[in-house]
Amino acid sequence: MPPRISIPGQRPKKVQPPSVNQIPVPVERQIDFCRVFVDGKRQPGNVRMTHALEVAERYDNAFVWLSLKEPTTEQMERIAEVFDIEDLVVDDVVAAHQRPKVERHDEQLFLVVRSVSYRDDEEVSDAREIISTGEVQMIIGEKFAITIRHNVRLPDLTNKLEDEEELALLGPSAVAWAVSDYLVDNYLKVADFLESDVDELENEVFTPRRTINIDKIYTYKREILEMRHAIDPLSPALRNGLTNNKDFMRKALRTYFRDVQDNSTIVSDRLSGFDERLTSLLDASVAKITMQQNSDMRTISAVVGMAAVPTLVAGIYGMNFEVMPELGWRYGYPAALLAMFIAISVMWWWFRKNHWL
Repeated sequence: MPPRISIPGQRPKKVQPPSVNQIPVPVERQIDFCRVFVDGKRQPGNVRMTHALEVAERYDNAFVWLSLKEPTTEQMERIAEVFDIEDLVVDDVVAAHQRPKVERHDEQLFLVVRSVSYRDDEEVSDAREIISTGEVQMIIGEKFAITIRHNVRLPDLTNKLEDEEELALLGPSAVAWAVSDYLVDNYLKVADFLESDVDELENEVFTPRRTINIDKIYTYKREILEMRHAIDPLSPALRNGLTNNKDFMRKALRTYFRDVQDNSTIVSDRLSGFDERLTSLLDASVAKITMQQNSDMRTISAVVGMAAVPTLVAGIYGMNFEVMPELGWRYGYPAALLAMFIAISVMWWWFRKNHWL
């Protein structure tokens, strides 16, 4: 695909193939809310997106918070025209499936934080649904904060900005912190659920005479790996973002973000520990199953050995030779049975003494 050429003062237009059945969807369909904060206080009601930035520019300490849900290319291009967002950011927003990152685009900051949700394995039909991930993208400018969510539900966090003393006074970057803090706090909750599940798996593996479900261990190992892919890059991304963009965030807000970074690192370490524990459980399960199979084989061998003695005696006396001394003995038959019983009893005692039975 040839590179785009940007002309100063003019935004290049994307050429879309004509479609008879294509009906343009208004961007308002994808807007969760559009609010204006002035001097740290939310203004009542929602503001139209096209006029929100004009309202914020009337005040010295004001910004717009626009929340979106999975906008299309056409919708995002319209938003980009209003807020002067670069085309590369528009492409990333529409494509989604981004790694956690913090990028600087001139006077705008682009952040991506993955979301993680947990469902109990008894509540899902497909084991792949235990851990599901989404994505929240944030575009932070001097007078606006745009949050775009993909496959995730976000509560109304505007009250959080007002509840935290003077947080909204720190500008649009405070929105990025509020969203990131909520998502990372949810990481901690999911990690607690996973810890409980891993503890339960350990009890199953090390409880005597209990069936071991290796498939379940593999399932949780795969789900934890998916969660690690979603959150492990966040901590280094925040660390580099805070270091390289000190001029973009106030010092107090950088302190808030460091707390988010610390919590993300804690969750990553916990998940690494869960992964190691599950690997140990797999090894222990395989070893336990192998030992159980060996024990079963010894038991089977013992039973076959005890059955071989009467079979041997019956085979010898079933050859029907005429010259066999015992054939004419009056007590030959009960003596043969008694010999079989004694031999089996001795073998059973010996096998029990050596824990083969």
